[in-house]
Amino acid sequence: MATPLSDPSLSPLRTVAVVGLGTMGTGITEVLAKAGREVIGIDISEAQAARSLAALEASTARAVARGKLTEQERADVLARVRTGTDLTAAADADLVIEVTPESYDIKHQVIRELDGIVRPETILATGTNALSVTRLAADSARPERVLGLHFFNPAPAMKLVEVVSSVLTAPSAVTAVTGLAIELGKEPVAVGDRPGFVADGLLFGYLNQAAAMYEAKYASREDIDAAMRLGCGLPMGPLALLDLIGIDTARTVLDAMYAESRDRLHAPAPILKQLSEAGLTGRKSGRGFYTYEAPGSATVVRDAQTPLDGAALTQGRTVRSVGVAGSGTMASGIAEVFAKAGYEVVLAARSEEKAQAAKARIGKSLDRSVGKGRMTAEAAAQTLDLITPAGSYDAFSDVDLAVEAVAEDLEVKRQLFATFDKVCKPGAVLATTTSSLPVVACARATSRPQDVIGMHFFNPAPAMKLVEVVRTVLTAEDVHATVREVCTKIRKHPVDCGDRAGFIVNALLFPYLNNAIKMVEEHYASLDDIDAAMKLGGGYPMGPFELLDVVGLDVSLAIEKVLHREFRDPGLAPAPLLEHLVAAGCLGRKTGRGFREYARR
Repeated sequence: MATPLSDPSLSPLRTVAVVGLGTMGTGITEVLAKAGREVIGIDISEAQAARSLAALEASTARAVARGKLTEQERADVLARVRTGTDLTAAADADLVIEVTPESYDIKHQVIRELDGIVRPETILATGTNALSVTRLAADSARPERVLGLHFFNPAPAMKLVEVVSSVLTAPSAVTAVTGLAIELGKEPVAVGDRPGFVADGLLFGYLNQAAAMYEAKYASREDIDAAMRLGCGLPMGPLALLDLIGIDTARTVLDAMYAESRDRLHAPAPILKQLSEAGLTGRKSGRGFYTYEAPGSATVVRDAQTPLDGAALTQGRTVRSVGVAGSGTMASGIAEVFAKAGYEVVLAARSEEKAQAAKARIGKSLDRSVGKGRMTAEAAAQTLDLITPAGSYDAFSDVDLAVEAVAEDLEVKRQLFATFDKVCKPGAVLATTTSSLPVVACARATSRPQDVIGMHFFNPAPAMKLVEVVRTVLTAEDVHATVREVCTKIRKHPVDCGDRAGFIVNALLFPYLNNAIKMVEEHYASLDDIDAAMKLGGGYPMGPFELLDVVGLDVSLAIEKVLHREFRDPGLAPAPLLEHLVAAGCLGRKTGRGFREYARR
């Protein structure tokens, strides 16, 4: 890994010119200078070049304060950087990286001028994330020396670099730039030339769908963002991330992706155009999906769309006891969550033995918590005592809230709700934990559809903070208020959404996973490179193929089919490779083989 004292003789690319000294250009300059390269920063604006140098001075001063650089190393880094406003300063560069605005006209002009300035062997790299590298290379007098070098923001912190080859690129140029990226301490992935490459190609489709979901008023911006952070472990929600990237930038990337794919999932959501043309481009303008303290600020401030704190418009029903139906991992996890919060829990299954086994599983889970110091042995014993196993749903006769967590089969759930209707007292709230089936179909199996709601917990229920609260068109207001209150008492974060396939999380997550599979089908990138790109470039805790194998390919395919059937969008059709693997019995970790092979336990 590169350090500020790296030996630049390792690479033939010792002097690098960076054209365009905005945020990204400044970050790339810092990375290069810290790794021992001589850097020539060029910007048409003298003021911008000065701001870039000031930013570099401030950044390296912070590094000294944190003990990451010595004063002498900082002085050496700054001495390796010089700036100017004339492209002729790049004459002696071994590599030129242009990070000018995402415009063919601007980039063509820069590349044409550089053709007449740099040496024949100099490599020209474009930092574009949306435009065709091939088209830019074809306009050059030396197309074999042009490639893409896509850093991620902030460049000093982000490890991923996509090295983009066109059909014209010489392998020697790719080798040289890949070697440099490694010496910079980055992790390069090799990709072909198509808009968005790997990371943005997958990321921007997901961001676009989130914008469309918000535009359709399906869920609030806060709930969409919280759902993806808490349900998927992402560092930022999609709408906050669009504000950070720049809504105008996102629109440009999506336009380029749609021009090539003609996939409706890439057609920019109209709200992106509306916000862009109104100048509401995100953090940089002070307002986008959210409102910020000032242009460039990361601090969100209240605006007309901010929900009122704790403002319950309707009084909920009293819940003292809870019935949980089911004996699997999800049912026992949910029962544990309620018992930990002090609720009396009836855990009912199809037989007394299954219910006892589910309670025993909870006991083992509580023992692990005691072993890790998360709770006392006394608290664990008290929690377990609150759970009463039962071999019949008749035991739900006095519960205030009945939660089903049985198999994801609509007919099974409908029969169970018909049973709830018979055994539960009037006024009891009836909840389904379905992740993909229509809640209203469960409601219609009862004579009291107004009492039925969705409570979609995430696995493992004791650890995952998110609950999607799913209202049907028949759900009573006080039932919704009840479930929101209960979620708060069991220390979960509720997000509201309507009764449509996928709710928030799965509706945004699974098209992204499906698109990753299509990339592999098209031999665009490898499993490993795609997983690395999304972890390193997108901050995802797992790559898409790691996640698919954990979730189960059969489960993933079922959800993809539900989404495709609901929205009738050709882009949501399950990737054939996913269907083939499921047909072959390769279901992921649980069978020892999915997209990858695993050691059988």
